[in-house]
Amino acid sequence: MSPSSFFSFVFFFSVSISISMIPSAAPLSFSFNFSDASADNSPPESIAFQGDAFFDHSIHLTKDGLVGPPTPASSGRAVFRRPVPLYHPRSRRLADFSTRFSFLVRSADPLHFGDGLAFFLSPFPSLLPNHSSGGFLGLFDAAAAAAADPAGQLVAVEFDTYENEWDPSADHVGVDVNSIRSAATLTWGSSMKDGRVANAWIAYDGAAQNLTVFLTYDDSPSFDGRPCSLSFAVDLRQHLPDRVAVGFSAATGGAVELHQILHWEFTSTLDPDNTLIDIEIAIAIAAGFAVLISILGLILFLLRRRRRNARNARRRKEAEEEEEEEDDSMAYDELAGEFEIGSGPRRFRYAELAAATDNFAEERKLGEGGFGAVYRGFLRSSKQEVAVKRVAKGSSQGRKEYVAEVRIISRLQHRNLVRLVGWCHDRDADFLLVYELVPNGSLDLHLYSTELFLPWQARYRVAVGLASAILYLHEECEQCVVHRDIKPSNVMLDSAFNAKLGDFGLARLIDHDDSIGAQTTVLAGTVGYLAPECVTTGKASKESDVYSFGIVALEIACGRRPVEPKEEPGRARLLPWAWEMHGRNAIQEAADDRLNKAFDEAELGRLVAVGLWCAHPDWTLRPSIRQAVAVLKFESPPPVLPPKMPVPVYFVPPIGYHGLSGAASSIADAGDSAFGTSSSSDRLLES
Repeated sequence: MSPSSFFSFVFFFSVSISISMIPSAAPLSFSFNFSDASADNSPPESIAFQGDAFFDHSIHLTKDGLVGPPTPASSGRAVFRRPVPLYHPRSRRLADFSTRFSFLVRSADPLHFGDGLAFFLSPFPSLLPNHSSGGFLGLFDAAAAAAADPAGQLVAVEFDTYENEWDPSADHVGVDVNSIRSAATLTWGSSMKDGRVANAWIAYDGAAQNLTVFLTYDDSPSFDGRPCSLSFAVDLRQHLPDRVAVGFSAATGGAVELHQILHWEFTSTLDPDNTLIDIEIAIAIAAGFAVLISILGLILFLLRRRRRNARNARRRKEAEEEEEEEDDSMAYDELAGEFEIGSGPRRFRYAELAAATDNFAEERKLGEGGFGAVYRGFLRSSKQEVAVKRVAKGSSQGRKEYVAEVRIISRLQHRNLVRLVGWCHDRDADFLLVYELVPNGSLDLHLYSTELFLPWQARYRVAVGLASAILYLHEECEQCVVHRDIKPSNVMLDSAFNAKLGDFGLARLIDHDDSIGAQTTVLAGTVGYLAPECVTTGKASKESDVYSFGIVALEIACGRRPVEPKEEPGRARLLPWAWEMHGRNAIQEAADDRLNKAFDEAELGRLVAVGLWCAHPDWTLRPSIRQAVAVLKFESPPPVLPPKMPVPVYFVPPIGYHGLSGAASSIADAGDSAFGTSSSSDRLLES
């Protein structure tokens, strides 16, 4: 690329990025038709199911006894996974939105039925309240509703089939605003629970601040020109945040009935305010262009030098590859012979995996790491969705990780570990690893993405699950497994947001009573999660895995990365900052701001205490992972930690150790062995 072409590319790219930074409101629209008999019965990925809700050719909001066993006092929610804009956060201009859906309610027993369903808007993310069965329709906690708790921000349109003390009749439509007692109601003239398909249209006029509800049991409904069934004036800004969750909820009491959503479409449009442009953004754009022009000359100079260095490196690499090619044939035979022994993961043909991933199409790529990419695939033979990791054949380090991963993970079976389905290393193809597909992605996406959010209950469950996986690796396997790369991007979340630890490319096997561990000549792991003794000695051990878990535990509690370069000096590094908050008895202030104080104080205290304990700079004072699990499960008291972070203990590096290799944050490895388990951490439990 010529200098002028490069200049043009950078210029126009920067303009595009700058324009995209200007805030504007965009319409949101989605539609689901579950009545199509030819459609796949897989639950839609963009809908989250909570409580007893499930999917079987349509959305079932409660355990009704018609599909599966009946469950009295059942409640559930089905919620769109993305937040929906309700009004502009600065201009506070309200959106217009409308939703159309068809539903049916059917009771197997005409004398015993209840209780109904609702369409609702609530703060994002939506959480099913405790004790919300029966007449509370999965909308409100019974205790909070009785106390008129203002924390229950919610606006809903209910289709109620059972008369409670606060209801006008058994079959009615109501508008609920922060209370189960409806602000406006309409008694329906016929039964709403006789199994007929109902069609509803709910519309909100932001300018008029008016909510209208249309309901009909006509087979081919047309709402145009039809008078509304119920209308209610409400300023949603007074009751809800600017971004909300939308979805359905339902509940049953002592009797059961079917609550089923057959079709749902939703449209929301914010009117963009074209005159509202942040002055700060305009200044940032201008400053960005000034800096860009200033450094273009430096970039061009560095590019020329980089090309020259790349040519030299390519020549060296070609010479090394010529030597490695002589051993390739023998290496493939050895790998195939070793991996075919035993049961569990199976060998795939390359053609089968290429077909499963549409020939590794770019749109199927889930992510990319240092030694290859991961693709979403579908195995037609077993009708199973999988994740296929493709390791480039020419990557020497990638080949080592491939061999290590298959050798180790194929022996492991635990609910909190990603399961290896199979592998492939044909002679002329790339190395391929096939895993179970974990649908909710990695933990780091949910901790740091602006579009996703992990509530406290799920966070604590992830921490306990991850600790259980490490306990299995360290103490419950035939041989101890040292993972050496525990971090949020290697922790996957399944459909129920349970933790599954993966990526065993850097893992090593040692004996349980081995006091040396896994010594390396080049450091392995990721900067920010490496224990201090690893950096100075080049050794990894169970204690260094425990250190990495401690950092991840603090991330889960605090919602901050191990190092934040843009933060002020006192807050840039997570571990010292968290220890300082502990010393000030300000643990609750250290919690992730996005939790909005919605956490269990006892669990938060234990999670932070275990994180600091595990990340203790002195490896002899760290707990075993079994001790950490006991504290998290409230089976042991939390540790007594000093108010100030101890000074790290350093060691003299072994002969021949040369420190970190390269400037990447994820460092490659070679070799084997380090520290054994110490019980010195028991001192921190004494008080």
